[in-house]
Amino acid sequence: MGTERAVLCGYYGMGNMGDEALLASLLEMLPARITPVVLSGNPEFTRDRYGVEAIPRKAAFEILPSLRSAGSFIWGGGSLMQDSSSALNPFYYGGLMGLAQRLGLRTIALAQGLGPLRRPWTQALTRRCLLGCDAVTVRDRTSAAQLHDWGIPFTLAPDPVWALESRSPQGLWDLPAPRVAVVLRPHPLLTPARLERLIQAIAALQTATDAAIFLVPFQPSQDLPLARTIYSQLSGKRYLWQSDDPRALKGLFRGVEMAICMRLHGLIAAAAEGCRCWGLSYDPKVSQLLAEFDLPGWELADLPQESTTISQAWLEQYANGDPLSETRIQATIDRARLHQEALVQALL
Repeated sequence: MGTERAVLCGYYGMGNMGDEALLASLLEMLPARITPVVLSGNPEFTRDRYGVEAIPRKAAFEILPSLRSAGSFIWGGGSLMQDSSSALNPFYYGGLMGLAQRLGLRTIALAQGLGPLRRPWTQALTRRCLLGCDAVTVRDRTSAAQLHDWGIPFTLAPDPVWALESRSPQGLWDLPAPRVAVVLRPHPLLTPARLERLIQAIAALQTATDAAIFLVPFQPSQDLPLARTIYSQLSGKRYLWQSDDPRALKGLFRGVEMAICMRLHGLIAAAAEGCRCWGLSYDPKVSQLLAEFDLPGWELADLPQESTTISQAWLEQYANGDPLSETRIQATIDRARLHQEALVQALL
């Protein structure tokens, strides 16, 4: 059987390690006969990190020939069709999917988290794109319910990052233990007052446990200034931990006692590696994950008013909380591989 080129489209090469983990997961899933061409915000990084062909994600003069030479087009995971951060997202991703369908490519929407879609035209565009796909998989029940309402066949499975192969990060085991990872991101709900409470609670947790605090910016362009702010206000052992290898970033959580996370893929990585977790939700996708896996956490909008209440809850989880069982983790990994089964079937 000959090789076939497939154009992979997502929020790749943009410095967000959650989306890089989705790309790494997709590359693991592809059959050997498929040659990937990745649309990337940083093609040089994508080529160097994954050893694949990559082209600029907005260079029409390169994208069109790549589509014409490909057999398949894949939306490769994440909340691509949503208009909460920008109405341009559905326009960009939907435009490429529509073009691929008009060119007669096999089209696949993989591991999607749909919405929020607040505008009628973004809803209509998303429905039209998905109706034209050869296969659709989603990662959450809300997206599944939307597809059911639209009458579009789909596969529902956990986020593919559950099944991503992790890697032991270089140098971690030389640093002090116990360790607590903190994965925060800027957001309007993370007001200065709430951030101050969280920093006070992190400091109290550190004092009580003598833990080293690992501040982990998943998207450094956004998260690093926030991590530096927290770092500057802690006095104990603390580290800014960065990695551009999504497998090593996931592997970090194998070596920490507890993770306090806002970012979805921080929570998924921590839970999948058997780490105790505490979620801080700014988005329905995080709330859904906490609910589905009975993970403790708060909506940021409902964060307790006293930092001592926060630190005491964290200390209880640190001392007595249970990570997900190995059985539950393995069952979730097995279910996450349903994305791969659907992908392989669609590429036959």
